[in-house]
Amino acid sequence: MIPTRLERSMLFVPASRWPMIEKAARSEADAICIDLEDAVSVDEKPAARGNVARAFRELDFGSRIRMFRINGLDTPFAYRDLIEVVEAAGDRIDLVMLPKANSRQDVSFVETMLAQIEASRGFQRPIGIEAQIETAAGFLDARYIARSSRRLEALIFGPGDFAASMQMPLRNIGEFDAYDDAYPGHRWHAVMQTIVAAARANGLRCLDGPYAGFKDATGFERSCRIARALGFDGKQCIHPAQLAAANAIFSPAAEEVAHAQLVVAACERAAAEGRGAASLDGKMIDAANIRMARFVLEKHRLIPEKPS
Repeated sequence: MIPTRLERSMLFVPASRWPMIEKAARSEADAICIDLEDAVSVDEKPAARGNVARAFRELDFGSRIRMFRINGLDTPFAYRDLIEVVEAAGDRIDLVMLPKANSRQDVSFVETMLAQIEASRGFQRPIGIEAQIETAAGFLDARYIARSSRRLEALIFGPGDFAASMQMPLRNIGEFDAYDDAYPGHRWHAVMQTIVAAARANGLRCLDGPYAGFKDATGFERSCRIARALGFDGKQCIHPAQLAAANAIFSPAAEEVAHAQLVVAACERAAAEGRGAASLDGKMIDAANIRMARFVLEKHRLIPEKPS
């Protein structure tokens, strides 16, 4: 069974930068992803693995989700990422992120490696997987990737590598540019909606990819709102300055929560009175309204209360 996790914001931090890892562990993020892939140069990767293991063993992440991103399976680094980090700290890791998931076989490889390492080390808590959909092949196989493993918990859109794979012009990762203005619609809609549909059909979470312009608060918020409108649970962040906005936008607003409570209450009253139909404010409430209301209330339940 997939664990219930709150993942409105995921903060990326380079595995080669120990002071940044320490700060990330105390940040506002729901999830911390220590990155061994794009954020780390080839020469730094072996030493960076030690930082990842050390971080999970020594730092207090509180209630934050603890994960790391391995290198792509098309590189000579991925298998060593899994072996060295998971053997050293597997009982402290929640998730492994797989970049450029092109097929269900890619997820199966990571699943098999994790199972063997856990069995060898005697780890009792299985590590989950999050898979990034960021290539043309991954886009076309998203429905199969989404049901590839019982360990799989989430699908994530990777706009930068996806644009490169599709040969779509993109000036900066996740940002809006003249090509967005030229296209009569949202040019990432097909892949983003596919990811959401594949995730929801299999009970998974789904996250939007990063927005490179960390000083562009307006653009970042717009990107978050589009992702939420499409059904995403949260967004990857590359800077702590983006966390508060992501957490707020991917949280149900107070009025949404209040309305959801009214919908559920109206439904329960109708059932108690033996009525098959319920209404609220002169409008019929059907099963879809009730399901949406319960989703809102469950998300709200997961959000920790801020200290007064």
